[in-house]
Amino acid sequence: MFTGLIEDTGRVTAFERRGDAGFLRVETAIPLAEVAIGDSVAVNGACLTVTAMGERSLSFDVSPETITRTTYRSLRAGAGVNLERALCLGERLGGHIVTGHIDCCGKLARMETRSGNRILEFTLPSAQARFLVEKGSVAIDGISLTVNEVSSAGFSVNIIPHTFARTTLAGLRPGDEVNIETDIIGKYVERLAQPWRSGGLTMRTLAENGFL
Repeated sequence: MFTGLIEDTGRVTAFERRGDAGFLRVETAIPLAEVAIGDSVAVNGACLTVTAMGERSLSFDVSPETITRTTYRSLRAGAGVNLERALCLGERLGGHIVTGHIDCCGKLARMETRSGNRILEFTLPSAQARFLVEKGSVAIDGISLTVNEVSSAGFSVNIIPHTFARTTLAGLRPGDEVNIETDIIGKYVERLAQPWRSGGLTMRTLAENGFL
């Protein structure tokens, strides 16, 4: 589990395809004395397990599912990536609940500057757009952000200068893909509501199931 608050912007030193799977090595300034083999680290929002460590690097095995679902399919050596170690219980949850399980890839449609802030507009598949709500949360390449506006085709976010300077967002250009994780709460609500979809959710069904 993660918060979406980025600890470091690392650099990919190797990404090798091994059949449908892959191997990833990232150079990082994260204190490696505080990392162990088997730890979870979010790399551009995708939760990966540390399988090897170097003097200044972390290595990961990447599953076929992760490559299929994320921007990893076009990852190259030299690319910058957002890094966050797993949340420790008892720490402040400064962002929002981020699982590290990517739902889909979105695409930057437009970027503009307003009063020193950047407004970024993204498109994403409609099947995932329904989980976004105005003033709700979304993780973009692992970064916890507040949704400004939502449309049928996508959404926009406001990026303050601090976030823009300390993450990979500064390197994005229109047309670039990003990893998107929508809010886990919305997905659970939809799943739990499915049994009542055919007849509609009424006050009676809520009462019969202990909600009133």
